[in-house]
Amino acid sequence: MLASLNDVMKIAEEKQIAIGSFNTPNLESLQAVIGAAEELELPVIIQFAQCHEPWIPLSIIGPIMVEAAKKASVPVCVHLDHGETLDYLKEALDLGFTAIMYDGSVLPYEENLSNTKEAVAMAKKTGASVEAELGSMGRRESGAGDCTGEQDETKIYTDPDLAATFVAETGIDALACSFGTTHGIYLTEPRLDFDVVRAVRKKTQGIPVVMHGGSGVSREDYKKAIEAGVRKINYFTYMDKSGGQAARQYLDSLKENEPIFFSSLSMAARDAMKDNVKHAMKMFANQED
Repeated sequence: MLASLNDVMKIAEEKQIAIGSFNTPNLESLQAVIGAAEELELPVIIQFAQCHEPWIPLSIIGPIMVEAAKKASVPVCVHLDHGETLDYLKEALDLGFTAIMYDGSVLPYEENLSNTKEAVAMAKKTGASVEAELGSMGRRESGAGDCTGEQDETKIYTDPDLAATFVAETGIDALACSFGTTHGIYLTEPRLDFDVVRAVRKKTQGIPVVMHGGSGVSREDYKKAIEAGVRKINYFTYMDKSGGQAARQYLDSLKENEPIFFSSLSMAARDAMKDNVKHAMKMFANQED
C-alpha cells in the first residue's frame, strides 16, 4: 500500500525502530526490496536518487515504483533520494512520489534554506513529505570520492543548534544528519558520533533523523543509532554488491561453452539482493536474524 514518509516515520517512532530505505534503480532491486518487506511484514521505503538517472530515467522507473508500492501488502513509501534541483523534485511529485529529499548540503546555508522551503511548499500540494540534509558526508550518493582510506576532510558534522533553526524555518518532516557515515564502501571502520543525533533530536523536538551511508555499519552501531533517534536508514551499496557477487557466482558455475542466459543471471542477483535486504531490515527493526 502506498504510504508517505510521515506514515512510516510514525510507525518507526511508535516501535522505536528504523525503517530501511533502499534504492531501486532497476526492476530486480525493486522486486527484491518489496518482496523482503512483504515476507517480514515490515514497512519499507523504496527510493531513486537523481545521480542514478544515467542508469535509468526517473520518468521510466518512477511510475513502476509507484505502481509496485500500491500493490504491496505492506506500507511502502516512494521516495526521491538526493534531489539536487527543484525541477527534478517536481518531476518526482508529478509521478506520484510520496516523499522527496532536497539535497542542498553542498550549498551555502541560506541557499539550502531557501530551496528547501520551496521544496516543502511544492510537496504540500500533493501531500508528500520532505527530507532535507544539513552537514556533509563528503562523498556523494554514487559513492564517488576519495579511495585512499584517508580521513575525508570535506565532511561537515551537523550543528544541532543550526538544525533546530533549519527545521523550524523550513517545516521539513525528516532531517539527514552528518554524524560520521559516508556514502559508498567503507574503507576504514566508521567513527560515529551519536551525541550529534541525540542533540538534533532534542533541539528539534524529536524530528526523525536519517542515516545516509547506512551500508557497512556494524549491528552494534545500528542499535546505538536507533536508540539515539535515527528512524530512517539509507542502504544500497552492500545490497547492490550482493547482487553483483551472485551474478559472478552464476557465471563461474557454468560449464565451458554452456549458454549464458541473462534472465537466469538477473534472477540470481535479485534473490541475493532480497536476502541482503531482509538481513538489513531485521537489524533496523531490532529483530534476530
